[in-house]
Amino acid sequence: MYVGTFGVRGSEGIYVLEFDRVKGRFKKIQTVKTPESPSFLAIHPSGKYLYSANRGAIEEMQNSGSLSSFKIDPKTGMLTLLNQRPSYGNGPAHISFDKTGKWLFVSNYAEGNFVIIPVFDDGLLGSSSDSRKHIGKSINPERQQKSFVHSALPSPDNKFVLVADLGADEVHSYKFDSSSGRIISDGSSVLKVKPGSGPRHFTFHPNGKFVYLAEELISSVAVLGYDAPSGKLKVLKDSIPALPEEFEGKNTAADIHTDPKGSYLYMSNRGLDAISIFSINKTGMINLVGQQDTKGKTPRNFLVDLKGDFVFVANQDTDNIVIFRRDQKTGKLKPTGQEVKIPSPVCLKMITVK
Repeated sequence: MYVGTFGVRGSEGIYVLEFDRVKGRFKKIQTVKTPESPSFLAIHPSGKYLYSANRGAIEEMQNSGSLSSFKIDPKTGMLTLLNQRPSYGNGPAHISFDKTGKWLFVSNYAEGNFVIIPVFDDGLLGSSSDSRKHIGKSINPERQQKSFVHSALPSPDNKFVLVADLGADEVHSYKFDSSSGRIISDGSSVLKVKPGSGPRHFTFHPNGKFVYLAEELISSVAVLGYDAPSGKLKVLKDSIPALPEEFEGKNTAADIHTDPKGSYLYMSNRGLDAISIFSINKTGMINLVGQQDTKGKTPRNFLVDLKGDFVFVANQDTDNIVIFRRDQKTGKLKPTGQEVKIPSPVCLKMITVK
């Protein structure tokens, strides 16, 4: 497992952990220094490389965040730095790949722009091939005074890339040319979501027909329908509550994932400090099952095990990653009693090595 962190409380960068599935325990095997706050990570589709989005700058561009590329040792999982590039914008909050692995998608939150970066066969990062600056705002005066691009993912067929703009309450569907790494303006579209909702992260259902959108500012989930030929989204159901009715504190939703089979949906909540659990029916609609306390504060990011057995939760403000065993029939989570201490963990990615 690779752990991205914020540069506080003695964090040294990216932490590499080895997970024993039988014992359900972690062991730290490496720490890798990066520019300040490698707060989001992505593993290349080939499994050969890891990339980090860093809040800190590099010499090539001081008024920007940065990106680091690493080679993954196929036997040990340990990292070796390849190169670093600017993110072409302040506050990179999310990175992902197109399906070919030739292009890296960068969401620069503070800058409000979406950037495409080429990835060469040897894992090195190049200069931007295309970008879009978002201009917009919405009704929340504290959080939506301008566009804040928060995340981007490719469509299952790789013909579109979806981009969530928290500040403008929009999800853009950009038509994408994977041969050139450029956006095709003709064919791109924009979905307006509920004003003040703050779309943050989202995930596709495994069948590719539905998208589940974490609405950060109102702690809810929107269920979207996805039309593959056009790349267009439509709202099937907005603002499904994720919190208990009796909760009266302040909360912001963060990360969102389905289980591998698409039977359950999970979303992290900062304030309630819990994972909301939803069941998914055959029509793609969701029903709230309940919440699981994360045994820590501010669960920003979490990871559902590829086999569906475990859920790992990164608690940003209590410096711990907590391991939960997952009941595949009910979707519910149970703490194993095992955790690992890491300063300000905010992103988790996992790979199997031989």
